[in-house]
Amino acid sequence: LRADQQFVAINCAAIPSELMESELFGHEKGAFTGATERKRGKLEIASQGTLFLDEIGDMSIRLQSKLLRVLQEKKFERLGGHELIKTNMRVIAATHQNLEKLIKNSKFRTDLYYRLNVFPINISPLRKRIEDIPMLVEHFLRKGCEEMAVSRKVIDPEVMTILKHFDWPGNIRELENTIKSLMITNITGTITLDSLPKNLFKKQGIEEINNLEEIVSSKMGTIVEESIEFEKNSLLADIINQIERPLLKIVLSKTNWNQQKAAKVLGINRNTLRKKIEMLNIKNLKN
Repeated sequence: LRADQQFVAINCAAIPSELMESELFGHEKGAFTGATERKRGKLEIASQGTLFLDEIGDMSIRLQSKLLRVLQEKKFERLGGHELIKTNMRVIAATHQNLEKLIKNSKFRTDLYYRLNVFPINISPLRKRIEDIPMLVEHFLRKGCEEMAVSRKVIDPEVMTILKHFDWPGNIRELENTIKSLMITNITGTITLDSLPKNLFKKQGIEEINNLEEIVSSKMGTIVEESIEFEKNSLLADIINQIERPLLKIVLSKTNWNQQKAAKVLGINRNTLRKKIEMLNIKNLKN
């Protein structure tokens, strides 16, 4: 029923606490120095619609109390005003902080927490849902083209592999900013490994891939016949997922793309190697 009504968002961390009250409740003319005219607040504008309180964990305790009263009574007054204004809105709140920990430290009201926590949606950090990254990258590429008026860009598969295994401490906002930066600094139509900032390599140890060629060369005389079993979610599996493609490319190059020899060096079946080459889209550029 509210789908076609106002969706009003406010970032509680971006606005100083002394201004936040005016932003939420609005004010009357003369309510304080600089209030030269009446201003409607977000609570009033969002009536019949949706109010999104982003980073609510940064809201001051005093404002938390006033917000709780609005949610309970569905009415409020503008700053400097006496008229009761009724509101009927859906409230969505988000935070990156642990509210239960803030409650223990007396930095967040318990009653407000339970008032807001009717239908919680816990979103895992981006590093734990890497399957979302290709879709998000494609979205940010399209968005960046429109906003910055640049030509269409595509991501090299090797770049996508690194993006998928980076920790992304800043989550989706950091990913979006990274893609925008790459679109600005890359003058070609394809974003390649050479375009990536060094921090993307360092955070996940991908810089060690550069040493693989030396390691493989030193091991060329040793043929491993045994296969290694490991759990899907083991540390070894996670590391192999990160280095598998560049490792296969190096071994294939060293063996002049003789798949039988490459399979023996890698210690896997030739059919397994062939499937991996197809799955990882590894191509012999010499042919």
